[in-house]
Amino acid sequence: MEILNASGIKKNYGHLEVLKGIDMSVEEGEVISIVGASGAGKSTLLHILGTLDTPDSGQLELKGKNVLRLRNSERARFRNDRIGFIFQFHNLLPEFTALENVCIPAYIQGQDTQKSKEKAQALLDLLGLSRRYDHKPSELSGGEQQRVAVARALVNGPSLVFADEPSGNLDSRNAKELHDLFFKLRDQSGHTFIIVTHNEEFANMADRKLEMQDGLIIS
Repeated sequence: MEILNASGIKKNYGHLEVLKGIDMSVEEGEVISIVGASGAGKSTLLHILGTLDTPDSGQLELKGKNVLRLRNSERARFRNDRIGFIFQFHNLLPEFTALENVCIPAYIQGQDTQKSKEKAQALLDLLGLSRRYDHKPSELSGGEQQRVAVARALVNGPSLVFADEPSGNLDSRNAKELHDLFFKLRDQSGHTFIIVTHNEEFANMADRKLEMQDGLIIS
């Protein structure tokens, strides 16, 4: 079943044409990699697909909903309910524990505090962090911090997870573990992943690899 459909997506910043008409569709449960040189428009496309930014023109449907027609508040609610994000810089809040960081999206959604904690603990357990609930980011390794960020992205049960260079700051061992984790999560929970990466080995593991050049998908 199709979970994402984008057509004619264009984006300019001043006189710079960053996206020149992107057409793409994604099926539920796919792992999609997006590759290309720096400046090709990969991150801009990811932010638009994830509703963090809006295109100048084009159409975008997520789960059958035309998200570009939603008001800002409705789009924010849709994003919190249906979409997860993982970035190169994990963006954990340093004053909070691993468990508290994972719970934050659930609290924003208005979920019950105890149930949110139980879901967060289950995710941290799944990711091998059962002994790290009460550790703050400064007490975690880089790989552990990124796994906390993955748990945070998944706590609300999103249909789609967008990742922008998620292993860019990890060593080769932790990067491989993270890449394997995405496929494990897809197989166990049916998550759909769209991942921008410069890691060719990982990109080639994906169900489909999309190559961008000069604001267009060329293959």
